[in-house]
Amino acid sequence: MPRTVSVIHPIIFFLLMLFIRLSMRFVVGDLLHLEPGKGASRRRLLIYGAGRGGQQLANSLRQERHLTLVGYVDDDARLSNQQIDGFTVWHSSSLDRVLEERRVDEVLLAIPSALRARRREIVTALQGRKIRVRMLPGLRQLIDGQVTVSDLRDVQVEDLLGRDAVLPSELLMASSLLSKNVLVTGAGGSIGSELCRQILRSRPRRLILVEQSEYSLYAIERELRQLALVEGYDVELEPELADVADRDSVARIFRRWQPESVYHAAAYKHVPLVERNPVAGLRNNIFSTLHCALAAEAAGVGRFILVSTDKAVRPTNIMGASKRVCELVLQARAQEQQNTLFTMVRFGNVLGSSGSVVPLFKAQIAAGGPVTITHKDVTRYFMTIPEATQLVIQAGGMAKGGEVFVLDMGQPVRIRDLAETMIRLSGLAVRDEATPDGDIEIVEVGLRPGEKLYEELLIGGDPAPTDHSRIMQAREAVHPWGSLSGILEELQSHLSRGNVGKSLDILQQLVPEYKNPEIKQAALYKL
Repeated sequence: MPRTVSVIHPIIFFLLMLFIRLSMRFVVGDLLHLEPGKGASRRRLLIYGAGRGGQQLANSLRQERHLTLVGYVDDDARLSNQQIDGFTVWHSSSLDRVLEERRVDEVLLAIPSALRARRREIVTALQGRKIRVRMLPGLRQLIDGQVTVSDLRDVQVEDLLGRDAVLPSELLMASSLLSKNVLVTGAGGSIGSELCRQILRSRPRRLILVEQSEYSLYAIERELRQLALVEGYDVELEPELADVADRDSVARIFRRWQPESVYHAAAYKHVPLVERNPVAGLRNNIFSTLHCALAAEAAGVGRFILVSTDKAVRPTNIMGASKRVCELVLQARAQEQQNTLFTMVRFGNVLGSSGSVVPLFKAQIAAGGPVTITHKDVTRYFMTIPEATQLVIQAGGMAKGGEVFVLDMGQPVRIRDLAETMIRLSGLAVRDEATPDGDIEIVEVGLRPGEKLYEELLIGGDPAPTDHSRIMQAREAVHPWGSLSGILEELQSHLSRGNVGKSLDILQQLVPEYKNPEIKQAALYKL
């Protein structure tokens, strides 16, 4: 027997074993993992972005038997027609051709560092096709090297609307929070809860959560305790179940905790509900602000920040007019004393807040439609909740007393465009006259009572700039406290008797821009 057999035999044996294992892996394994009759249903995927994130995602896709990766698309011309792990990279200018020739079912955006404007361009380029779009959520997974298919999520409208966030000023964020007693009213609401999260990260000594909804208070306290435990924040959390429209409860809370900074986010904000329940809306919004402001002065609070709304500008509804009165209260108190710095921050809609159109549209799309809009020409300003709350905190850090700060909300968004974008992001088509075979119809239902076609952020013109590029200061008229306090007492008297007509007359007296609509309710409205 030749001596070379002792060398050749192990090599041949190894190659045969390797061939058998590969055959089992790519042939038998595929057959076992596919259900009968499902071989042709493998979804064909295209990864947009051939960088580190895209390559990690491609490696993860190899383990998914029901998915087939057809290649990459990338904006970098240097990668065009290159091969990465056996997959072709096409330039983004060839996107339409690749989608058609490769019969792509889904596009995966693996460009977590891309600006919102670029993501918007990509999604726009995919419009008109029934192609699902998903994306990687951020850079943390890339840093950890742990990108998997489970990290993918559907593209949200928040990823496309608005501007790219500016990093907050740590100095402004910490100036009224670090090592202080901080109180947040409406702590369980959309804005209030995010304020609490942001405040917790600035490491106050104590955070007092004031909320009238028992479950909302329970939920935010539990979340914050978990966050503090995971992140190692040494912050005392004090939940207070109370109605801040009740003067005695407010006085008790402020006396007990002696807060140094207060963020007043408690309010009834849903326009149609407040329109139908004016007594409850006026009592809650106006007198919770008044009671909290007076209690803050008595307790020696350093800063008091009111979360206001663009609906307070030339309001056509009771909710907006009530929030304008809240601003007037704080402006008047700011003129009366200097110990507590009162300031107001006015901004538009926040994406994903309770009662906003985004959750409503999502539910309607999931149900198969139709998606309902009030009017095809309605426009609204939008901002993400984290950005809005960070700017509120920073504006509070700039307060000198009595300012009405206005957040730069960018360009207004047409609600119909928002609805169309959300339908397409779901991989569906809009059904209209041009595309009768579409999936989801958009139906106009008419403007609701008190609703505007468009919102404004300024009553007057010429806002003053501030040290922050996204925050402006409005120049607006102020009511002296001497006359305002008497009017408020009269308003409270009428509200306590449920006199809607007199209450709205006083509201119009305080806010001349507000036009009292015809009230189709009983003359007496009981609390």
